Amino acid sequence: MIEAEQQAIDLDWFFTDGRFIGFVASAGGKLPDSVARFPENSNKLEIYFRGLSEISSVIVRSKKDRKYLKDFTYMSARGLFAFDKTVLNNFSESNYHLVSKPLNPLTIDKVSEEIKGLLILTKTNYNVDNIDFDVKSII
Repeated sequence: MIEAEQQAIDLDWFFTDGRFIGFVASAGGKLPDSVARFPENSNKLEIYFRGLSEISSVIVRSKKDRKYLKDFTYMSARGLFAFDKTVLNNFSESNYHLVSKPLNPLTIDKVSEEIKGLLILTKTNYNVDNIDFDVKSII
């Protein structure tokens, strides 16, 4: 996916630190190479995670309204740490912040081998459970 396409979409993508799983709303931001090259993987991951049942209470770290929080808390209730782009309408600004997190996170060892294989393609060396991050930290 070329950069012009990335700027025009709000793609949901996923990453891991090798233990926990992050969900990101791109909000027209630059995608990690692993996501931009294989957007079909994000689609498979989205179908999988959205199909899970709730497993956790959610801690909200944003003072936004309920409508804004709905998708982030939905994913956190399924055990994922949910992030949004910090500065909207600026493609080159690549920082994301934690919007909500699960009280009882889903760990990568609890997902199928196929899903695990897709997740580890988009990985960070930082702990997903306590970061705000720059997309450049995703390897």
